Amino acid sequence: MTQSKPPAIPPGVADSDRNFDDLAHRFKRNVYDTLKGRIRLEILERDLREFLPGLFTADARRLRILDAGGGQGQLGLSLAALGHELVICDLSAEMLKLAREKAAQLGLGERVTFHHGPVQEYVSEMSRKTQTFDLILCHAVLEWVVEPQQLLQILTAGLRAGGFLSLSYYNVNSIKMKNLLRTNFRKVIDDDYRGYRGSLTPTWPREPDEVDRWLAALPLERLCCSGIRCFHDYLLDPASRQNEPEQQLLLERRLSREEPWRQLARYIHVLSRKSLA
Repeated sequence: MTQSKPPAIPPGVADSDRNFDDLAHRFKRNVYDTLKGRIRLEILERDLREFLPGLFTADARRLRILDAGGGQGQLGLSLAALGHELVICDLSAEMLKLAREKAAQLGLGERVTFHHGPVQEYVSEMSRKTQTFDLILCHAVLEWVVEPQQLLQILTAGLRAGGFLSLSYYNVNSIKMKNLLRTNFRKVIDDDYRGYRGSLTPTWPREPDEVDRWLAALPLERLCCSGIRCFHDYLLDPASRQNEPEQQLLLERRLSREEPWRQLARYIHVLSRKSLA
């Protein structure tokens, strides 16, 4: 298979891992507090419940969880509320501020630790101290970092043997299809789907085949792969995206592991378990 060469970084896009201090509140308003945010959590939680059934059970063994690039910690904080030990690490101080406010509202107190800085440095330091995690959440991060393969290697090293990696990333197939539907043909011809500075579109949308190769090179066993928002984001009329939310959720769950819908999803979720060896 011929691998397309990524285009040169367009003007206004920094060649560095993205810090969301300037967009934290837009993410909350435009993603987390909307139906698209609800669909995202539904698929992630469905996958985790299937393969880690005790994760959401109050009397289960308490796990040590890292929310890597966790931002405002939507999923991580809900797991901490069940009694798990949680670390949220993020490059954005503003994102962590919002996460702290939410944790305080939930009364989580000492159950959550917040670390401000690059997740690569934090996990590497924890690994040197042999302080590993039972579960690492890395959601919507891979498409914002300069060295994604290195990030996956570091996160895998930070897992205990038998630990779980929950990875979701922005799928380039989705943005390609959306540009075709909007007749933005020049973007497709130029193979240029990167967002501009200030945009919520990621800097480096990822090719699923390439991510699969990176994961296959690591001591990880794939448990499941699901698409997140297989059709919701293709509803070009903003009003239509809010129609019949329960029906949309039902269909998103149904289509999330079916082809070709999964390959067209806005995000891909891969849940893996680290080898015991």
